[in-house]
Amino acid sequence: MNMPLLLVLGAAFGGSCYAQSPTPLSQLLAEAFQENPDLKAGEHTWRAATHMRDQVTALPDPQFTVQEFSVGSPRPFAGFNASSFAYISVGALQELPYPGKRNLKGQAADAAANVDHAQIGVLRASLREQMTTAYLRLAYLQQTLALLESSRTTLSRVIESEMTRYSSGQGSQTDVLKAQLERTKLVREITMHHEEMSQLEAELKQLLHRPQESDDIVAEDIASTTLRPAAAELLDLVRKQNPEIRMEDSSVTKQDAELRSAERQGKPDFSIGYTYERTGTDFPAYYMLTFGMVLPRRSRVRAEVAEAAESLAAATEHLDAARQQQLADTQKHYAMATATAELLTQYRDGLVPQADAVFHAGLAAYESNKQSLTSVLTAWNEVLELKRGYEQTLLDHELAVAHLETLTGAALR
Repeated sequence: MNMPLLLVLGAAFGGSCYAQSPTPLSQLLAEAFQENPDLKAGEHTWRAATHMRDQVTALPDPQFTVQEFSVGSPRPFAGFNASSFAYISVGALQELPYPGKRNLKGQAADAAANVDHAQIGVLRASLREQMTTAYLRLAYLQQTLALLESSRTTLSRVIESEMTRYSSGQGSQTDVLKAQLERTKLVREITMHHEEMSQLEAELKQLLHRPQESDDIVAEDIASTTLRPAAAELLDLVRKQNPEIRMEDSSVTKQDAELRSAERQGKPDFSIGYTYERTGTDFPAYYMLTFGMVLPRRSRVRAEVAEAAESLAAATEHLDAARQQQLADTQKHYAMATATAELLTQYRDGLVPQADAVFHAGLAAYESNKQSLTSVLTAWNEVLELKRGYEQTLLDHELAVAHLETLTGAALR
């Protein structure tokens, strides 16, 4: 092995294999919020719900009637001028719900619309997390793919060098075969990387509502995020801004409004009507004013109130469960973020530099024919695994931060 190969080996880890400019995550998120069909459907659902108030607060439809009464024959207007019983009448009737019923129904409709609006926040948070997770995994695969491609190229050169030494009677066939095996393993991992990257590309295009035939997305390199808020501050943000908690809280408000509306349904409703009857010209006209009252059945009202009360209790429990779940998830992901941040420091400042030093020392010994290629390959694999471990830890750290952003509803990057 000659000195140029030593330089190639020393520079094997790193670099990018993509000439296309990367697209920032913020740009893709803006596009997703604009184009994602699920989010658009949620917005239409909310807008539809905002029209419910006008429907439930309107007075019942008025009723208009025209009636003709014949005497002595089924023919229309028979006996109209001969009998005072024959007449034609015109009437109108309007139902009047008990005061406050329509307003309470309107409040319940507004609360239901607020639940749909809060659901949009949940959809946006879910979309952000899906986009961020897929983007970060794509960036991780791109970075590790560059590492694997570089490693494969370098191993190919090592094999060529060892083959040259072996042909001159200095190298070892076993070392050549081991190096070839390592290269084959890298080829397998590269193939698996391409497969997973294709799946992530399809997922991202679906979320962005892009054609699957469109150009693939190139992600920016992952950079470590410094998590500045403490755990207590993050938990406080969750209590105030978490989309799931907000939606459950809106659901409690809705059920409370429906309970108050159900209780009001026990009050009677009224109706008022007016009828004008015209008999023959020799007879006087009749004028009739009617006032009606509808008494709701108590058993039905009690059942409606009981149902609404149970629904309110269920919504309250769901809110408490959601709050506890989101707080627990925040604590878990905060622990993950802090632990991975410490691990990243250990990788950068200790593990990777030390493994590099061992590898280069073994490489120098191999150059001087004091060490076999097997030991160099072992050191090489150690460096490769540690660098991949660093990339995986970086991905885990950023995914934890992304989860915290979803949980807190705040930008932490």
